[in-house]
Amino acid sequence: MFQFKKFSIQQDKTAMKVGTDGVLLGAWAPINNDPFSILDIGAGTGLIALMLAQRTVAEYIEALEIDNDAFEQCVENFENSPWNDRLFCFHASLDDFMEEIEDEEYDLIVSNPPFYSETVSSGNDARDQARQNNALPFSDLVEAAALLLSDVGIFSVIIPHKEENKFVALAKEHDLFPIKITRVKGTPDAEIKRSLMAFGKTEILNFPADELVIETARHQYTPEYIALTKDFYLNM
Repeated sequence: MFQFKKFSIQQDKTAMKVGTDGVLLGAWAPINNDPFSILDIGAGTGLIALMLAQRTVAEYIEALEIDNDAFEQCVENFENSPWNDRLFCFHASLDDFMEEIEDEEYDLIVSNPPFYSETVSSGNDARDQARQNNALPFSDLVEAAALLLSDVGIFSVIIPHKEENKFVALAKEHDLFPIKITRVKGTPDAEIKRSLMAFGKTEILNFPADELVIETARHQYTPEYIALTKDFYLNM
């Protein structure tokens, strides 16, 4: 179990454990549009949805998870949280979900999508599915977000930095435009590893873009990283 300040995550059944990427996205995703409805695509343990339940007063927060074990774990984590009346998880692929729903709109859509395009197997099918983007291609994700996003909606993702330009171009094809980007480094001297990206339906020419460094040395966290995550991690 992973204990946060206001909720806990059971993760014994699922291949993908609580990780920095999920915590970053859950803490960073812009909520300045006061979302009424939130969708987490590829929820895993439900971490990001739970973080957004803590950060917002959204009336309903829905999550999608295709893997059976992860789905069961997500439901368990939702039910055991202080916000269980606002959280709901669907056991479905994105395609199935899109076919089922009618006229749904969300003010915030988040995803920590699988991003390993290599098809080398780890020997664990569930872990491979969670990590390899043939299970949820970026193109499918962007197309769904464009259809499901409300007019004032925000779509937020965390992806490998090397995929940033491709993702921005994909989003533009669906009339989604960057409104904020934060590029993440592990240490000051490291290469940029991740891009936290938020998109909206209105093009902004000079949108804010910055960098976030996580550590100056092992377990020596930067003030910026502490400020971002202190409401969640027990020891921040």
